[in-house]
Amino acid sequence: MTGSAHTQVVQRQFGEQASAYLNSSVHAQGREFALLQAEVAGRTDARVLDLGCGAGHVSFNVAASVGEVVAYDLSQAMLDVVAAAAQERGLHNVRTQCGAAERLPFADAEFDFVFSRYSAHHWSDLGLALREVRRVLKPGGVAAFIDVMSPGSPLLDTYLQSVEVLRDTSHVRDYSAAEWLQQISEAGLFARSHSRQRLHLEFGSWVERMRTPEALRTAIRELQQAMGAEVREYFEIRQDGSFSTDVLVLWAER
Repeated sequence: MTGSAHTQVVQRQFGEQASAYLNSSVHAQGREFALLQAEVAGRTDARVLDLGCGAGHVSFNVAASVGEVVAYDLSQAMLDVVAAAAQERGLHNVRTQCGAAERLPFADAEFDFVFSRYSAHHWSDLGLALREVRRVLKPGGVAAFIDVMSPGSPLLDTYLQSVEVLRDTSHVRDYSAAEWLQQISEAGLFARSHSRQRLHLEFGSWVERMRTPEALRTAIRELQQAMGAEVREYFEIRQDGSFSTDVLVLWAER
């Protein structure tokens, strides 16, 4: 799929359900917000890029501590939701800008922090995006990436990527920790630390958030039921299709 074709898929997938992401508990809550807030504490002069901001939850959580947050996303519909919500919350230092992660329309060394949460699995070229992150970070700047993580095992990886793309056709890939660390290093960033969290996903809201067609919902449930015990146990697949998955929290520096 070409870059422009993938862009169209992403915009189509997220345009109509932007408001659903603003109100999604999966996206609005998370232990990682406290980590991001601690990282920017006292940095009232800092500029933050919320890369692939979605409905803006990272922006909203750090805005009070910094000078400016640029909420950046490929979906203008998402950005419209972010702008309205920021206005309602009195967060006047949040501004929005539309574009792709692989082509950041910012000057070199423009940001003190780049934070990205649940976005990288939609990027068409992770390596190129990470090189762009390094370019726009100031020397000594900090990046944090939070995303669903592949377990690495071929069997578990194949299952995870399959259900992800059935649910959301804009999905590209959930990367393993090893893949992330390699790409971070090749982009010229230093991996400071990384950790694993566990995320529980309730099946009904998970597919409804993307308005997954009924035929594809059925395909996901049939695949879940057809897999062996190793897959069902690792992902803690429940009778109603709800399951748990790994989330990577990775800190890097320029």
